[in-house]
Amino acid sequence: MNSKDEIVEEVRVAREAYAARFNYDLAEMFKDLKAKEQQRGRNIAPLQPVEPHPDTTPTAR
Repeated sequence: MNSKDEIVEEVRVAREAYAARFNYDLAEMFKDLKAKEQQRGRNIAPLQPVEPHPDTTPTAR
């Protein structure tokens, strides 16, 4: 598969630019994301683990 997906490329460029803004420091990126979360007044992602529903869990074959 040699064709490029434009959306994937766009996301990769955005990710690279975001990481470069923080000199690839994960702790600084985390602080930035938490600050954005606080500004919005809601969690971006739930902090509690979610149990899978038995009817949607893949079965081993």
